[in-house]
Amino acid sequence: MKLHELSPAVGAKKKSKRIGRGHGSGQGKTAGKGHKGQKARSGGGVRVGFEGGQMPLQRRVPKRGFNNIFAKKIVAVNVCSLNLFEDGSIIDEKVLREAGIIKTRCDGVKILGNGNLTKKLTVKVGKFSDSAKQKVEKVGGKAEVI
Repeated sequence: MKLHELSPAVGAKKKSKRIGRGHGSGQGKTAGKGHKGQKARSGGGVRVGFEGGQMPLQRRVPKRGFNNIFAKKIVAVNVCSLNLFEDGSIIDEKVLREAGIIKTRCDGVKILGNGNLTKKLTVKVGKFSDSAKQKVEKVGGKAEVI
């Protein structure tokens, strides 16, 4: 195959509609814009969301709440979830993500004290609750804040 033999697939190239080119074209006279009115004029039409002077939807619906764009998304992980790792493992955010415990994008991880821990682990994350820290250290593990 050579460059001059290439051609697009059948139906891939479509001729553009040539409007306003005489009545024989089928798109003559009003050029598909109908008769008169705001939308028939050049540059005519209404802005997005305009409802003909009626109070638009985005102004009728009451404002509610507040979205803090600077908020940090911290994912909570309970100590009982750490039991699936082997004794003596080093647990950090990357390991938790690979194990499927953390599924979403986050700015940090906090270990909470719900449940019991039976394995001796070294846990290195951003935050610990007091009860989680005690449970990790009680079984002989280390709770390191990074």
